[in-house]
Amino acid sequence: MADDSLTARAKALWELLAAAPVAFPSGPGVQVVASPGSKMCPPGWVGIVVLGDAAIATVPTEDALKPVQEALSSISVASLTQSDVLKSVLPIQAVLGPATLAYLSREHFVPTRPEVIEQVAPDDPDVQALLKEVGVGDADESGIGEITSAAFVVREEGKITAVAGYRAWPGATAHMCILTAEAARGRGLAKRAAAAAVDHALTAGLLPQWRARPEASRRVASALGFRQLGAQLSFHLRPE
Repeated sequence: MADDSLTARAKALWELLAAAPVAFPSGPGVQVVASPGSKMCPPGWVGIVVLGDAAIATVPTEDALKPVQEALSSISVASLTQSDVLKSVLPIQAVLGPATLAYLSREHFVPTRPEVIEQVAPDDPDVQALLKEVGVGDADESGIGEITSAAFVVREEGKITAVAGYRAWPGATAHMCILTAEAARGRGLAKRAAAAAVDHALTAGLLPQWRARPEASRRVASALGFRQLGAQLSFHLRPE
């Protein structure tokens, strides 16, 4: 029942982000809609979200609607976030993802050992120093530069080695973000920082969302009790 509730909330979120009338099918399948203002993907791209055995997709123009609908309907829902399968049925120029989508309810939250985690402002100089240290790729992947919550940090010898927070999304959703210094990875610091950020989001009545591509990030989410419910992928069609 808890997973049903999580799935319903997740579906409502992505239907809202589609920015056009669309709904996840009640059974296996995909519904595609034209939405130039879709927030499911970058502007001008096609966005796909699969939750359970149902999916929705947005295309940027009416001209793209029919060919994308026909192509996506010709493959299984499980294949909708597999780039190699998509490239076999559509002229794709670039792909972002796939990323897994996981969600959490209070009853399934697995906190770390009781401790007080320091909170600082997202623009704290020590947070910015960590972002610079890890490089643009890891910093962008983490999303820490875009959080709207406080930054929950773990320090070692005065230096921030792990930071977590969340960005406020529509539908009372907290999009979780996390980053660990490269030399400090694999020691559980990410989980400690993330647990504090997740607890803060749950206390505020928000739905924590964990979107991840790296396996290490997915392991942290699983350890905290997140349920992986689906996946997201975006692609840009090659101009004809």
